[in-house]
Amino acid sequence: MVKIGLQFKAMLENITNVRPFGDDFRWFLKLKCGNCGEVSDKWQYITLMDSVPLKGGRGSASMVQKCKLCSRENSIDILKDTMKPYRAEDSERFKTVVQFECRGLEPVDFQPQAGFAAEGAETGTPFTEINLQERDWNDYDEKAKESVGIYEVAHQFIKC
Repeated sequence: MVKIGLQFKAMLENITNVRPFGDDFRWFLKLKCGNCGEVSDKWQYITLMDSVPLKGGRGSASMVQKCKLCSRENSIDILKDTMKPYRAEDSERFKTVVQFECRGLEPVDFQPQAGFAAEGAETGTPFTEINLQERDWNDYDEKAKESVGIYEVAHQFIKC
């Protein structure tokens, strides 16, 4: 069992607390089998709401999957208590925003999509349904009378 952290990096403009919104937030990943090295060709998603029992009564995971190539059963689980918001002071630096507990599967790519939320840095104005698929997002904070944005979104995985 290995813990893999997803690190997020972006340039934030007048915004803070970028985070996934809700337990149904979809983490879109490409996964690699630790046994044979097969990488999924399609994006797969996992959510906190998903819970699949593991064989032999060893608990549950967000996803249990049988490898198409070697038929090994692997799993990945989102560790909810490791989820951290990306704040204004983190801007332009990599920060671990979530960890996954991996048993035979390893995430190798991440695609941010819709479902992020954030707040105006000065006003606390809520912004929900932020879509980061284009790696850039901007809006306007009426209270502060200034533009807000998330730019140059990047990611990397690290072993924890």
